[in-house]
Parts: sequence; C-alpha cells; structure tokens
Amino acid sequence: MTLQQRERLVVIIGPTAVGKTQLSLELAEQFDGEIISGDSMQVYRGMDIGTAKAEPEELASIPHHLIDIKNPDEEYSVAMFQESAAGLISDINQRGRLPFIVGGTGLYIESVTHRFQFSTTSQDPELRDRLQRLADSEGVEALHARLADVDPITAERLHPNDVKRVIRALEIYESSGYKMSDFQLRAKHSPYDLVMIGLTMDRAKLYERINHRVELMIEAGLVEEVRGLLDAGYDASLVSMQGLGYKELIPYLYGEITLEKAVNDIQQRTRHFAKRQLSWFRRMEEIHWFDMTDSAEQRNNVETIKRILAGKFQQLPNI
Repeated sequence: MTLQQRERLVVIIGPTAVGKTQLSLELAEQFDGEIISGDSMQVYRGMDIGTAKAEPEELASIPHHLIDIKNPDEEYSVAMFQESAAGLISDINQRGRLPFIVGGTGLYIESVTHRFQFSTTSQDPELRDRLQRLADSEGVEALHARLADVDPITAERLHPNDVKRVIRALEIYESSGYKMSDFQLRAKHSPYDLVMIGLTMDRAKLYERINHRVELMIEAGLVEEVRGLLDAGYDASLVSMQGLGYKELIPYLYGEITLEKAVNDIQQRTRHFAKRQLSWFRRMEEIHWFDMTDSAEQRNNVETIKRILAGKFQQLPNI
C-alpha cells in the first residue's frame, strides 16, 4: 500500500492537564477534523467532571466520538476501543475529513496507531521480591488470587504453581496500571499516514495545573457527581468507579475520611498518573514533541503544529 493510499490520522497525546483538549479543538476546526476520544474513562455516561470531558458547547462545535457510549457498569476494553476507533478513522477519511485521536490513555492509542500492543514494562526487583515473599508466606494460591482480582483473564491462563509468570503479570499491573491480558504483539510500522503530536510541560508547572484542576473539579460539583453515581446504584467496585477522582471520593462519602484528605489523594494520584503517562509516551516513536511550559511560546508551537499538518497532508487550514 502506498503512502497516498493510507488513511490519514492525527494523534494528540500528553499527560493530563497539559492542554490537549484546547489544541485539538483549534486544529480540528481549522483542518476540517473530527475528534475521537482516546481516553478510557470518557466513554462512561454521567462521569463528566472527573474525566475532564470537553464542555457541551465544545462537544457540539466539533464532531466527537467515543464519548458517553457506555453506562458505568458496562464493560469496556482496549480491544473494543481499537475496533471502534479503526472503524471511525476509515469513516472519517471516506467523508473527506481528518480524524484526530486525542487523549492520555497510551495503551488505547497505541493499540490503534500500531494495531497491537506489547509489554515493555521494566522489571522491578524490589516488587518481585515482595511478591515472592507473599507466595512463600501465604502460599501460591494467595498470590494467584491476587492476580485474579486485577487480571482474571491472565489468572485463568496461568496455573497457581507458575509463580514466575504470576509474579510477572502482577509486576506489569502494579508498574503500569495495565493488565498483561491487554498486551499483544505490536506492529513495527503504523498502518496509517500518521502525525503524532506530543505535549509536555515542566513538571512543577504541570503538577501545579493538576492540583488547580482538581480544585476546579470539586468546585464544579465532582462530589455531587460521585454521590449521584452511588445513589444510582453503581457499585464502588466497578472499573469505572476506580477512576481518578471517583475512587478517592467514595471513602469521603462513606464518612471514612475528610474531604481535604480525599482532595489531596486525588491530586497526588493524578500527579503519579501523569508521570506514568509520560513514561509510556516517551518510549513511543514518531512523536513531534512540544514543550508547553512557556505560555509565550505556546502560540508559536501551535503555528508550528499547523505547518506540520499542512505539509504532511498538503492541506491548508480553514482560516
């Protein structure tokens, strides 16, 4: 297949709170684009504030996809995302428009850009030793049960006596937040005519933005959003309810911790999540990186990104 025959795709990635949404809206408007959410949590209805969905008027201004397509108690997986996103990319291209995947869930995005996934999670000797001690003290069945709690598919495939592989599966989960069952072989080259834009920022400034955004979410009604989900019967153990901003507020609503403690936990865990996001993205190739730390340089960065897209697709922006 020649380059001209390959379907076009723009991907905008980066850690949470770095500014992906605003950039994507501007680019999609000027390049006749449609946005595919690359966020594993924005698929859930009724989970708007904590997942940082675009505002309703923003969603209405540009066609958006894979947002509000599941109830919080419905299954969603990287395989489902991959299938849906690939179909949308083809449809958007066939209509002569430009598809943008925008988000921070690296596994989901790379499953599309390179069709398959593989684990490159580094080894953690300290974690492996701790898990081995657990197997020695409580038995291999206890270790296997722990894996079954977080990755039942892999646990079903592995015998409890296969301690080495059980430990590796738990190591992958605890190091990356992803399940071994999510990982498959990765295509060496993307099947798309691809432009990948990565946004980064000085860590101190990014963490400041994360802390502030969490405060704004609380002011916007995140506590009430979580309370409403619980009142609607959505169990705290659901995958959706384990998302950042939801998991931490549930103990507060149950009277177990203070609101200040819950907010601090959200901020801390979101900062850790941003660090993991960057670690994932940094190993991905083909990314044009832009540092958004200096607000005075942001406009220049946006103009550079526009020139990259115009040159890649021989398309002038809609001014």
